Parts: sequence; structure tokens; C-alpha cells
Amino acid sequence: MLYHTFSTQEEIDQEYNPRFCVEETDELILSYLTESERVSSEYDNLCGVAYGSSPEETLDIFSADNPSSPIHIFFHGGYWHSLSSRDFAFVAEGLIRNGITGVLVNYALCPAVSLTEIVRQARAAVAWIYRNAEGFGGNPERITISGHSAGGHLTGMLLSVDWEKDYGLAPNFIKGLLPISGLFDLAPFPFSWLQPKLQLSSEDVLQNSPLLLKPKVTPPVLLAVGADESQEFHRQSKNYNSFLRKHGVPAKYISIQEKNHFNIIHDFLGDGGPFCRQIRDWS
Repeated sequence: MLYHTFSTQEEIDQEYNPRFCVEETDELILSYLTESERVSSEYDNLCGVAYGSSPEETLDIFSADNPSSPIHIFFHGGYWHSLSSRDFAFVAEGLIRNGITGVLVNYALCPAVSLTEIVRQARAAVAWIYRNAEGFGGNPERITISGHSAGGHLTGMLLSVDWEKDYGLAPNFIKGLLPISGLFDLAPFPFSWLQPKLQLSSEDVLQNSPLLLKPKVTPPVLLAVGADESQEFHRQSKNYNSFLRKHGVPAKYISIQEKNHFNIIHDFLGDGGPFCRQIRDWS
């Protein structure tokens, strides 16, 4: 077996390439771009705020009207090799309408950088946001975080950080984590269609699989997957949920009916749906 019960790349690709499950993939991704352009024009925002030294290390900040508002950090998907924070600007709409400042994180992509570097950038972005929150009207003591797909993986990688030792931050500053359609065991990807882009080594897999890393912080975690996603996406979130609970993290797995890998984050549009309400409750 290459991984789990799979003996061929075709079997792995069938489960891990969402395009095989969603016929209207291109239309749904186009909706991201269209809605993001609309939200960017309708709501005040600061685009391209640097949090690191490379051109890709930037933030898009959509500030809520209320001073010292809760902050929600979002990591975009794209299997670590495509898309950008601006393509997901639509996520900010539901947050703003719930009185929450949305901060969308951009990061460099594979294969220009390694996955380990992407994880480093994600963690550095969170630390920068905490330290600079008051400068854009946010409250650093009311931070929640989510991510979609590859962004869900990056969200999971925040649990294994010693925030006090590595960044000088209070260990409990994250009030809740929402990995959406996330990936927590990277072992299948060296055998998948993604490997030429990701170029994962065995060490990369071990260092960057949340399912293999003992959590060092214990905020509440909600693991959400669309009911119409593949069995492997569900299995990964279920397994990570069990792993977190075993290590004292109050985690919960949910399957969202009538949602697939791409339309599940439409929850953030308009007045926002259950995800936005959960984020508001954590904040």
C-alpha cells in the first residue's frame, strides 16, 4: 500500500482531488473571485500589509466599525500551490457584519518555497497580528482563526506551537480554531498528482502533519467538512478530532449537509451563517 488502503496514485487522487467530487468546480472558484472583487470594493480594507520580509508575506485587513473589535484570522486554500488571500476576500463580509475584524493571510506558495516555510509564515503572521492588533482597531485578546482546505492544515499547525517560548505571547490568546475541510495527515501527498508542485520529503510530512504533533495549546476546535466531500476528507477530520480530544483539546467534528469542498465557505457571505455565529460566540 502507498497510503492507508490505497495502492495506486489514481486511488489517492480520486479521494484527495476535490474536482472529482464537484462537477462545477470552475464555476465555484469563479464565484470566489467575483464575490471577492465585490466585497473588496464595498468594504474598506487595507490590502498588502507586510508581516514579513518576502513580497508574499502580506495581510488584507477588513476592519469592523466597532473599536477594539474581535479579530478573525483566515488562511486561504489552494493546496499550498495556488490562489491568494485576495481571492478569498469574500470571507470578510460575514465577519464584518457580525462586528468582527477579518484578517486574511497571504503566504508564499510551493514549489517556490517549501511547505515548512509556508507553516513558518503562517505562524509568524499570527504573531504579527497579535502584536499589531490595536493599530487596526482589533483586540489581541479576542482572536479566533480558521482556514479552508490547505488553510485548514495551516490552522491545525498552530496548535503545536509553544507561543510563549517561540514568540513571547501568552499561550491562551487563541480563543477558537475552525479548520474547514482541512488536511491533517500529509502522508498521501508524496504519492499524489500534487507531488511535482509540493516536492514533499518524508521529513516534511513528519514535521508538518498536525495529526502527528502533540498540541501545546488547548483552545476549542471545530472541524467542519461538507457532507458531499470524499470519505478521506471526513476520515482525516474525524481522526484529528479524536487525536485532539485524546490530548485534552475540546474538539468537535461536524458534517455540513448539502455542502461540498468549495461551497462550504459560502457560509461567510452576506450576514454569515453558522461558522460566523460560532466565531462570534468564541470571541
